[in-house]
Amino acid sequence: MNTTLKTVAGSAGHGKTAIEMKAISKVYGSAGNQTQALQHVDFSASYGQLIAVVGPSGSGKSTFLEIAGGLQPPTAGTLAIDGHPYQGLSAGKREELRLNSIGFVLQAYSLVPYLTVDEQFQLVRKVKRTPNLDQDTFARVLSRLGIDALLNKYPESLSGGQRQRVAIARSLYADPKIVLADEPTASLDSPRAFEVMEIFRDLAHSLDKTIVVVTHDTRLERYVDALYSITDGVMRRESISTKTEG
Repeated sequence: MNTTLKTVAGSAGHGKTAIEMKAISKVYGSAGNQTQALQHVDFSASYGQLIAVVGPSGSGKSTFLEIAGGLQPPTAGTLAIDGHPYQGLSAGKREELRLNSIGFVLQAYSLVPYLTVDEQFQLVRKVKRTPNLDQDTFARVLSRLGIDALLNKYPESLSGGQRQRVAIARSLYADPKIVLADEPTASLDSPRAFEVMEIFRDLAHSLDKTIVVVTHDTRLERYVDALYSITDGVMRRESISTKTEG
């Protein structure tokens, strides 16, 4: 089913900067045994955009995403999220910002094994203080992801692709202003992967969300508004030569 997710635009503000990274570097290890994961990265994402960061395994994609979402600090450089200088926030404010404004889709799925699919979503309602995605829109998300018939299933009875789709739905249900997705289509076949990107694009455009996808799959660039490549920790903005409306 390919129903567009139409709803009233959110209040984030179309075109307002959601993530701003300036001269971000990340070094792991100690002197004499160091690995530079990111090198002087400049990156900007606005509300209403779907952005892809493309690169091979080990290029620094996951490190970039974790720093962009405040999960780990950079070695050098500055990060602003939703207009707030992240390094200047207290630990409590950082946690609140991550909980209420940022959604993560991680490769490990991170589903609670003893909760059904529906209970995974109920847990979001218990934890998150701000409103979640409205039920009509979320029902369409579940249908388009093909998991609306899996609500009473436990993670152990799901395939890898189904678990990935549940993890994506759980992140979207929390209705974050910013979604950061690490290889969200890696476990999916091509039709499902393209469907996920269409959902991401619809939500970014109709709800003024910022959605950043890191991936090795260059086929996905046709769906995005901006494209970056990353190789050996060096990022650069790319043109989108194959962008289409479908």
